[in-house]
Amino acid sequence: MNNPYVLEIENLKTSFFTSSGVVPAVDGLSMRLPVGKIVGIVGESGCGKSMTAMSIMGLLKKPGKIVEGRILLEGERIDGLSRRALSRLRGNKMSMIFQDPMTGLNPVLRVGPQVDEALRLHRGMGKLAARDRTLEIFSEVGISDPEKRYLAYPYQLSGGLRQRAMIAMAMICEPKLLIADEPTTALDVTIEAQILRLMHKLCREKGTSILLITHNMGVVASVCDFVYVMYAGQVMEEAETETLFFRTAHPYTKGLLQSIPRMDEKQSRLFTIEGAVPDLRQLPAGCVFSNRCPEAREKCKKEKPPLCSLAGREGHRSRCFFSEMDP
Repeated sequence: MNNPYVLEIENLKTSFFTSSGVVPAVDGLSMRLPVGKIVGIVGESGCGKSMTAMSIMGLLKKPGKIVEGRILLEGERIDGLSRRALSRLRGNKMSMIFQDPMTGLNPVLRVGPQVDEALRLHRGMGKLAARDRTLEIFSEVGISDPEKRYLAYPYQLSGGLRQRAMIAMAMICEPKLLIADEPTTALDVTIEAQILRLMHKLCREKGTSILLITHNMGVVASVCDFVYVMYAGQVMEEAETETLFFRTAHPYTKGLLQSIPRMDEKQSRLFTIEGAVPDLRQLPAGCVFSNRCPEAREKCKKEKPPLCSLAGREGHRSRCFFSEMDP
């Protein structure tokens, strides 16, 4: 029987060992990404989203280290692989669209050959065939005049074009797993919609599974099948997208949704979650969100809540003592 999940993460703990203390960037994360689905990870900056992606891709550098847990790609464990074994997977079976297009491309090499390198390395294509395929995917991701851009250097492209080139690079080998870390940050809304449609097409036609890391709840609502909400390295809530939006259980998720501007309501001031993310080196004794939670009680400040399933809501879990009391 084929494995229904492309990616499985079990109790992942990633820490940074610094001179001022141990920083638990990812703290006990468990998640699954089904074949041909788009799963979102959302949360504020510093909540562990990108560190989760770097852990999966094997791109952590000292002082960062995976200290516990397992990461499986198509049922095979990859968290302990050698650098050479990981390099055979990266760009082939799994790819990543990085958040910063300014540093993702080599400034002294032309853009096209950087993108088609994966085809030559992993697919054994000749230069001409790889070039033709690169020109095709440039058009697919909205890069105008692809032949000219193929021969351009990164400094000759705008930030948006560089981001599109990074997206093309990640997608060109049609990977089984595509990790997209804020993939549309530098793009206008028209190109953003085009890229999101392309991701849907990859899922539908190629069976690619996408792990989408974003802070944009609108993007989550439009493309994701399932969502994990992270805070201070932990999953606060997980659910199918529709359930998350219409039957929200965790106060943190409620705060994120309330922060979205609404066209049907007049607001003199946007809603904000008061306070700041706690120092990961000195987490509170109880719930990590208790110092900012408007619903926090004495129990929340003293005891750590587990991630529990909610009655009558299949696949919906929340890390809150009082989620079951929600209507």
